Amino acid sequence: MAKEISEENVQSAIAQVKHPAIDRTLVDLKIVKEISVNDNKVSVIMAFPFPNIPIGDMLVNSIKEPIEKLGAEVEVEITKMTEEELEGFLAMEKESWKGDI
Repeated sequence: MAKEISEENVQSAIAQVKHPAIDRTLVDLKIVKEISVNDNKVSVIMAFPFPNIPIGDMLVNSIKEPIEKLGAEVEVEITKMTEEELEGFLAMEKESWKGDI
């Protein structure tokens, strides 16, 4: 029997996933906005600072892989950060920038 997947399992699985160019996790940067679990299906809403960011697919995959390892089916919805979220993101980016990808 498959292990039941909980929101806590998912949060633990993605808690250490870092942005490739900013020394912060995607959770800290508020890129991972919302997680919901229904049986073994996990829905994640990710908020990007700008539409069509070049590393969008990379960021989505970096979140999907650890969740899929839990045995879950993953659905990701992409949205744009609010102005307030963007301000926080840009401040953390400036503080923790580590270079090009």
